Parts: sequence; structure tokens; C-alpha cells
Amino acid sequence: MPRSFDMATEYGDSVELVYRTFGDERYWLARLAGSGADKATLDAMDRTADGGIDIVTTQTLRADRLPGVVSQFHHGDLSFVREETWGPFVDGRASAIVKGSIPGAPARLSGTAELRPTDDGAGARLEFSATVEVRIPLVGGKVEKFVGNQLAELLIAEQRFTTDWINGI
Repeated sequence: MPRSFDMATEYGDSVELVYRTFGDERYWLARLAGSGADKATLDAMDRTADGGIDIVTTQTLRADRLPGVVSQFHHGDLSFVREETWGPFVDGRASAIVKGSIPGAPARLSGTAELRPTDDGAGARLEFSATVEVRIPLVGGKVEKFVGNQLAELLIAEQRFTTDWINGI
């Protein structure tokens, strides 16, 4: 049974600056290089006609680094393909559709993200809602819970990286 997760993080910079950063290829290459994956690639990055941004990445972990709950159902290295389809920056906001998959595994992630001003207007807030589905009898729910916990940690790490990138650290 799929599990849903809602999470959010805030940035001290404007929505426009964070969104512009998401459209910078150098940012993505640096973010992937520091991701902790054994191999990470920026597979595609395109600007859409309406000013949106389409990003596809693949991150791979070697089999010997996989947690036990994952290695129970997936043998060999594990690659995670992530697609972010950001709409244009309009009226101080932008939204995205996010998809994730593990080639060769019955697992998928689907979600939405919205980048908007914080309530006090001093920064940006990224709200992310995701559904994780792992169609494996008996262990699927455990893996979904594990992935949800990892998503929360990933969102925090990506927020820190983005903030550091913007600030030139």
C-alpha cells in the first residue's frame, strides 16, 4: 500500500533566486557531485518554451552500501532516476511534478513541489508532497517507510547545499 509524505523546508533567500538556482547547470553538477552517491549524473536539463525547467538525474549506490531492507529485494547496484518538471516562475511562485524510479524494481515515487514565499515574505519555502509505492509482498511497507525517512533527510541536505551554493560557500 503506497505511503504519502508531506514535508517542507525554508530558505533565507528569495523564491526567485532559489528558482533561478534550480535552473543553473553548474549548481546541479555540484549538487550531484556532493550527493554521496557512488555515481551521479545530470542526464538532462532543458528550459521549456514557457520558462520552466526539466531536470533528470541518476544517482547510483554500490550494492555493498545498500541497507539490509533494500538489499532484500534488490541485488546489485541501485540506481535512482529522478525527474523534476518545474513550471515557470509566475507571481512569485513555481511548482513542480517530481517522479522517481528504480530501473528494474517495482518501486516508484510521485509527488509535487511548490516553491513560494515564506509566511513573513523574508525567504522561500519549498513544500513537497510525495507518494512512495513499493510493490513487494511483506517488505514493501518497510521499504516505503525507509524511503520516506530518507526523503526527509534528503530535503534537508538539499536545502543546506542550495543555501551554501547561493551564498558562495
